[in-house]
Amino acid sequence: MADPITLARPYAKAAFQSALEANALADWSRMLGLAAAVSAAPAVYEALTDPARSREQAAAMFQQLCGDELNGKVRNLISLLAENRRLTLLPQVHALFDELKANEQKSVDVELVSAFPVSETVSRKLAEALEKRLQRDIRLTTKIDPGLIGGAVIRAGDKVMDSSIRGKLTKLAETMNT
Repeated sequence: MADPITLARPYAKAAFQSALEANALADWSRMLGLAAAVSAAPAVYEALTDPARSREQAAAMFQQLCGDELNGKVRNLISLLAENRRLTLLPQVHALFDELKANEQKSVDVELVSAFPVSETVSRKLAEALEKRLQRDIRLTTKIDPGLIGGAVIRAGDKVMDSSIRGKLTKLAETMNT
């Protein structure tokens, strides 16, 4: 079977194009985020993958769960996904949609995970350096993970820069085991 991201890509591109034409990228992102969260809930996922449930029943159940939070075009996407038994791809569709949205808006979400709190000054300098390097607006969020021991991990889109002590120890262990 094909990779879920590969299967989700045409749906995400179509959703993005529709949202772009309607100048509604933020609304679509919010609605797809809701749909992705609903589809990922264990009880919903189980119901969606139940072979005894018809495609129409799956679409109706899903749209009932989302209520009035979805507009007509997103409901049409849900119906299409249900028709093709692809409702479980909604988390991937949402992630790909947000990537396309970020590329369109020339921005990227960056997550800085460090072992200790990072000062506002360091965060700002890091964001400025990343803006220059990636040539995008940076939306930086920070998290603390004491398990890193020291250093930091930066995730910017599909790029990961791991300069944590834990990461370096893991690489050393891998090198020694080969």
